Amino acid sequence: MLFVIALMQVDRMSDKVLRQVFQDHPQYRDIVTSVDPDSAMDALFANQVLSSDDYFKLRQVPVPRDRCRSMMTLLLISTHPQAFIQLRLALLDEYPLIVDKIDKKLPSLTSQPQQLQLSDSNDGKVLIYFHRL
Repeated sequence: MLFVIALMQVDRMSDKVLRQVFQDHPQYRDIVTSVDPDSAMDALFANQVLSSDDYFKLRQVPVPRDRCRSMMTLLLISTHPQAFIQLRLALLDEYPLIVDKIDKKLPSLTSQPQQLQLSDSNDGKVLIYFHRL
């Protein structure tokens, strides 16, 4: 049971780190201007990150750039514990260069826990513990 709770904390931490990277101006701009969001939306819907209502509303946005911007806005306000983990996975096949840029930002954020705005120092300890496994 403790192992499952620890993994859930790692997921939340990983998603929090990815959220910050995706929200960073260069990554956000790259995604909004370069990504056709349809396949990402399909993957996010299949993994229950997007609700059927949100998915349907996004499909009604005619311009891909606007649809992508709307998708990113929904994800940024989402409470799903793996929203950005799933987004990264959804982009991996079609947009490996964007994912590579995102991944290159991760070590600098995870090595500086104060940037993560952690409310509990245990979260950082759990992340480091499981990161080394």
